[in-house]
Amino acid sequence: HRILVTWVVTGQSQTALVLCVIAAVTDVIDGHIARKWPSQQTALGSALDPLADKILVAILSLSLTYVNIIPWVLTGLFIGRDVILILAVFYLRYKTCPPPVTLERYFDPSLVNVKLSPTNLSKANTAAQLVLLWCSLAAPVFGYVDHAALHCLWAVTACTTVGSGVSYILQKDTIRIMKDKENQL
Repeated sequence: HRILVTWVVTGQSQTALVLCVIAAVTDVIDGHIARKWPSQQTALGSALDPLADKILVAILSLSLTYVNIIPWVLTGLFIGRDVILILAVFYLRYKTCPPPVTLERYFDPSLVNVKLSPTNLSKANTAAQLVLLWCSLAAPVFGYVDHAALHCLWAVTACTTVGSGVSYILQKDTIRIMKDKENQL
């Protein structure tokens, strides 16, 4: 990620855009493999994949905000929503961790007891955020920084970000407390 940030901050947008396209293609291939061959799925992988997406969105948003390509309010919205979701899952994990609650047991992946299932709006939001970030990376390359179409994309992505955060609260079964038999892999 450090290389990507460096390229964005130093104005090497074309190189950063190529790296993001490569990352997106490999992420799609990884997801396809996990869906096609269930034996290739792991609990750790299913937790790390969305976390990696969130880290990419945060780092790229911060970098693009630093170079004044996307507004800080949008970056704050992206990161704020994700921090709130992560804190909620950490809290629920703590509240449902089998006693005695120790750091070792809290972080033991075999004792998974909270599952966060993404909503359809949340999946659409991740796609919208990534499209926004790719378009923002491409803006200096193709000369449309601060273009009206980019502003529209900001508005749409802000709406999906807020909507997806609300959908976690309103939809049932997005955050599930799992029973012992469900914990077994």
